[in-house]
Formats: sequence, structure tokens, C-alpha cells
Amino acid sequence: MSAPQIPETQKAVIFYENGGELQYKDIPVPKPKPNELLINVKYSGVCHTDLHAWKGDWPLDTKLPLVGGHEGAGVVVGMGESVRGWKIGDLAGIKWLNGSCMSCEYCEKSNESNCPEADLSGYTHDGSFQQYATADAVQAAKIPAGTDLAEVAPILCAGITVYKALKSANLQAGEWVAISGACGGLGSLAIQYAKAMGYRVLGIDGGEEKAELFKKLGGEHFIDFTKSKDVTADVIKATNGGAHGVINVSVSEAAIEASTEYCRANGTVVLVGLPGGAKCKSDVFNHVVKSISVVGSYVGNRADTREAIDFYVRGLVKAPIKIVGLSSIPEIYEKMERGAIAGRYVVDTYK
Repeated sequence: MSAPQIPETQKAVIFYENGGELQYKDIPVPKPKPNELLINVKYSGVCHTDLHAWKGDWPLDTKLPLVGGHEGAGVVVGMGESVRGWKIGDLAGIKWLNGSCMSCEYCEKSNESNCPEADLSGYTHDGSFQQYATADAVQAAKIPAGTDLAEVAPILCAGITVYKALKSANLQAGEWVAISGACGGLGSLAIQYAKAMGYRVLGIDGGEEKAELFKKLGGEHFIDFTKSKDVTADVIKATNGGAHGVINVSVSEAAIEASTEYCRANGTVVLVGLPGGAKCKSDVFNHVVKSISVVGSYVGNRADTREAIDFYVRGLVKAPIKIVGLSSIPEIYEKMERGAIAGRYVVDTYK
């Protein structure tokens, strides 16, 4: 396949300081390094992490100016001279982990996301809120030909993240998993992965729209925290003793603390959501006597990526998406801050 024509400039959403104006404007198309692909991004999911990156909420240095985004799905249109295993025209995904050193202890053990030199899309590396973006060829996600790029975009972060979190919970088929923040972008996928993996799903979230979405996605028991007098007691009653595993994708410190209380003895609490400055509080007596585990789960490796995409390709999971134009990123962030999004927004980079 002959190399397509690549323009000199492109549309992007960029900001020059944390919390500064999100500008929709023309910027230069990047040139791939020897180890990189140049991907014509067709669609990008919008993740809560993008909001944190823009606001500078986390104790990590961001690149400034910065193009956010790390759920980009598109077509390979160029590559550096040392790239192997890819060809022009392949479908490729841009993940949060854009690249890693591949030679440290963590990379050797396939824990690339823990690499001290990890390069992060939409954080330390310009991401997918632009029409053309670069990604390390080793870490870029391989997307099967014929895949719907708008629908697969959220799998590249939200899907991989919750799939890996569910694996980290060490559950057996038929056991209860509680998803705290069940019907946002991550939670709505976590429900489906959990069902596909054979678990019983309890969801905690707020409002009628979320309750309806939970039911539609096939969850078994929903607890509306805005109506519940005691979420912990409600979870223990519904699961006959507590959840065997808890996936915390909400950004509420109080919800995280509650999850250590309604987790069943010998169960696992998995921390995924990253509320700025939050602490995970767990009563030591309860923690010890119930022998619970609290683990952190951070995106996923290349195998997790391949497996998570495969669940989607086989029709077992589907992100409930709303497609809007790239220029509407500021409005999406505003809705995110209000907690007013059910499912996932995906931006079309050409609108």
C-alpha cells in the first residue's frame, strides 16, 4: 500500500498552561521518531484522566503545551525506519502508555506501565486530541481490520483498565464483584467484562439514568447511593456477606473507604479511580480480621490490551458511546466535572 499524503498542519485541541484555555486550532503534524508510528487518528475516547491532565491534578510533571487524549483509534500512515511488524494501512490504537524503555526490571516482567521512563499519551507525549499522533510501535495497540474505530476507542484505556482490574481481583466465576462508580465510562465497561468473565455484578452509582444503564448492560443488583441510607449494609445484604471483589472506578474518597467495609472476608479491593489528593482509609482491625487485600491496578500491559480488544471484537463488550466533534472537548470536561456523563464520549477528530 502506497504511503498516503500527509498534510503539514492539522486540527487539534491544545492548552498552554494547566487549567488554561482549551484551544481548537491548527498545529503542525508531528514527525515519527525511528521507533514510532504516525497514526491518522479518526476517533478518540475522552477519559477522566484527560480532565486531570488539563487541570494538573496529579503529582506528575506534564508536558506543556499539551495535546490531551489517550484513547485514539486510527490508521497507520507513516513510520520510523526501525519499526517492525506494522504496515501502512494497519489499524492502530494509541493508549495511555505511549512507550517504555523495555529494558528495566518492570518492562522485563511485562509491567511496562510501571516503567520509570514510561511515556504517557496526553500527559508527557502529545495525545489523540489531534488528527495525526505518534506512538511507540511496540506499545501501540493492534486493532483487527474492519473494526469500528469509534466503538473500539474507549476499549484502549477504559476497557483495558477495567479488564486488568478485574484480573487483579482474583475472582472465580459465580463470585460477586461490586463496581463503585458503575455507570461512568469505566464502570459501564467493567459491568460487561465482569459478566463475560462469569462474575455476578453489583453496581453502585447515583440517579435514574445510571440505574437504567446498569440494567440495560445486564448488571444484577443496583444500589443508588443518593437514596441508600447505608451503602455498606445494602451491599452486604445483596451479596449475602459482602462482595468477593470491588472495583473502585469512582472518584470519591468516601466511596473507596466504604469499599473496604463491604468487601467480603478474604476478598480484594481494587483501586483504579484517582481522586486528587485522596487517601485509602481502611480500619486496621476490620482489615486484619477479614484478611482483605487492597491492590492498585494501573492500565494494563500488551497482553491485557490484546485480550481486552478481543472481548470487544467477539461482541462481548460494547462501550455505550456518544460521538461529538473534537471541538467540543471543553463542554465534555464541564459535564465530567459535574458527574453528568453516563457512558463514554468519543470525539470525531474531523468535526
